[in-house]
Amino acid sequence: MPEEESGTPHWLFGDQLGPHFVDPARGGPHRDAPLLMIESRRVFGRRRFHRAKAHLVLSAMRHRAAELGDRVRYVKAGTYREGLREAVGDGPVTVRHPTSHAALAFVRGLPSVRVLPAHGFLMTHDEFRTWADGRGTKHLRQEDFYRWVRRTHDLLMEGDDPAGGRWNLDHDNRRPPPRGATALGVPAPYRPRESDIDAEVRSDLDRWSREGDVEFVGEDAPRRFPATRREALAALRRFTEHRLTTFGAYEDAVLAEDATMSHSLLSSSLNLGLLDPAECVERAEARWRSGDVPLNSAEGFVRQIAGWREFVWHVYWYFGARYREGNALRHHGALPDWFTELDGEGTGANCLTHTLDQVRTTGWTHHIPRLMILGSHALQRGWDPAAVTDWFHRSFVDGYDWVMVPNVVGMSQYADGGRMTTKPYTSGGAYIDRMSDLCGPCRYKPSVRVGEDACPFTAGYWNLLHRHRDRFEHNARMTRAVRGLDRLTDLGELLEQERDRRD
Repeated sequence: MPEEESGTPHWLFGDQLGPHFVDPARGGPHRDAPLLMIESRRVFGRRRFHRAKAHLVLSAMRHRAAELGDRVRYVKAGTYREGLREAVGDGPVTVRHPTSHAALAFVRGLPSVRVLPAHGFLMTHDEFRTWADGRGTKHLRQEDFYRWVRRTHDLLMEGDDPAGGRWNLDHDNRRPPPRGATALGVPAPYRPRESDIDAEVRSDLDRWSREGDVEFVGEDAPRRFPATRREALAALRRFTEHRLTTFGAYEDAVLAEDATMSHSLLSSSLNLGLLDPAECVERAEARWRSGDVPLNSAEGFVRQIAGWREFVWHVYWYFGARYREGNALRHHGALPDWFTELDGEGTGANCLTHTLDQVRTTGWTHHIPRLMILGSHALQRGWDPAAVTDWFHRSFVDGYDWVMVPNVVGMSQYADGGRMTTKPYTSGGAYIDRMSDLCGPCRYKPSVRVGEDACPFTAGYWNLLHRHRDRFEHNARMTRAVRGLDRLTDLGELLEQERDRRD
């Protein structure tokens, strides 16, 4: 930024809260530029967000403002436009590239706002576009992208080759939970202590609810996730030093009494901008190189951030604003009330009950319950992918538009027809039974597909394959599964049963 623009205010969105977002060396505002933050109440009125998510976002913003002190002007307003008018009038302001299409269109439509390049990711938009355009295909694959990022940033590399000789250690990272165990027995994740700011936030949210300005879903228990840079660094340190070792092998496993397993719980900190992805993957690699962490755990964590998270961010922008409208399978079913209300008692399936209860009380669950329980059930029941996407966005503390559109439209609901994944991510009950301890207490049996004991996932899986047989039988990764329909002697009875199913 030229020296004459050193006095131009810089606007920080509520997901741009780390120091790297205002670092001039990283393309940020001038070191002397005043900062602006706007707390818009309408943001929380447009959607029925999880109460814990609203609390976390507001707590993080207000904590950041307290840290910045006199350098920041913190405006509480009905809308962003009103906040800007109060703070700068018609004067100029800069802002980092926002994280949603709607926010970007808004700031670009303001004549006095100059948008700086996006930050908080390993690759730039231009770098990804060059990579994607050079592939000569409409289909993009995370694995190819991941290898490119690893080479570009020299992550877990030994010369020109991947550490250990393999790029992907998924095969080593799919172990079911230890037999008979109710917990992994690893140290607990970092838990922050609430401050006076949290009490103030909780009081404001209560008042907004009473006044009818906002309506929430879920519970607002004591804050579980970092709201400051200091807390986020403590959480990163706690994970890499005490929990990363066992992360890899059990990253796909689920235990009813151990919700967090060895997962990092860093997604909300990354998505608020409190952590930079580079520092996360570099710390994991350092732990492996020092001999303190096995390669499969380090690689699994690096793949989550430098692979999947990075890929999802760039797919969101590369495929454009209309990507969210994808509905290749033409699913239009409405989400039932028990699902939207996070009411685990509304379903007889123990895995759904358990997962919804966890989302209701925490606003979080790890990727397998999200994908293979919640998302898989929505896909099998034929619910509208746009509604499913909105539900995930609202219900999770780490849910943002850029996160959930590719994850739900592209991966979970296969609504893009395979532009970013090779097949639908769904299964029968046998997978859930193998990877969790949730099926034992369930009234349904994962091996049963017809009758009172029929597992909704087992029956739903075959029903989904039947509905979309013409499409799936031409998918190389689905052909064998689709041919299994021909071996079902009770297919007609199953289809009739699924037409009447309510959970």
